[in-house]
Amino acid sequence: MPRKNRGGMFVISAPSGAGKTTLCNRISRKVPHLRQSVSFTTRKPRKGEINGREYTFISEPEFRRMIGQDDFVEWAVVHGNYYGTSRQRLEDIMAAGFDVLLDIDTQGARQIRDSWSGGAYIFILPPSIEVLRERLEKRASNTPDDMERRLSRAVEEIRDYGMFDYVIVNDILKDAVKELEAVVTAERLRSENIDKVWLKNNFLC
Repeated sequence: MPRKNRGGMFVISAPSGAGKTTLCNRISRKVPHLRQSVSFTTRKPRKGEINGREYTFISEPEFRRMIGQDDFVEWAVVHGNYYGTSRQRLEDIMAAGFDVLLDIDTQGARQIRDSWSGGAYIFILPPSIEVLRERLEKRASNTPDDMERRLSRAVEEIRDYGMFDYVIVNDILKDAVKELEAVVTAERLRSENIDKVWLKNNFLC
C-alpha cells in the first residue's frame, strides 16, 4: 500500500535485561524502511559497543550543554547516567520517509508521549522476574549493587505498562521478533498512513 512520505515512530521500552536492544537490532535488520535513532549517553561503552552505533557517547558537560540548547526530545538520568534522544535525528529520519525506532527507558517514553503526537508505544517484558535476574547476572558489567538497583527499578517500570499500546513478553526471542514485526506491520496499515494523493488519483477521481 502506498504510504504517506513522512515516516512514523515506534517507541520501545523495557526493564534493563528484558532484551529490548536485541529485539530492536533484529527488527531493524529484518523490516525495510525502519531505522533506529541512536541516543546520546554519558555512560561508558560496554565491550563490543561502537560509538555512533549503539549510542553516541559524550561527556556529562557536553550532555548538559545539549539540554540547555533544547536538543533533546526526551532525556533522563538512568542508573546514574544521562540518556537522551536527539530531536534533529528524529526529524531527519522521518522526513526521509523512514519509520524511526526508539530504544528508550520508560521515563523517556513518557516524556515523548506527553509532548509528541502519534507513534506506537511498545513495552517488552521478561517472562519472569527470576529470568530477568538471571539475564542481569550474565552481564559482566553489572556489580551486585548495580544489579539490585536494576531489579528494583524494573518493578517500578513494569507498573507503567498501561501507558503503552502493546506488550510483548520476550521469552523465546524469535517469537518476540515476530510479534514486534506484526505490530510494525499493523501500524503501517492504519488508514491515516495511506498516501491520500495516491488514493484520490486512483479511486476518487
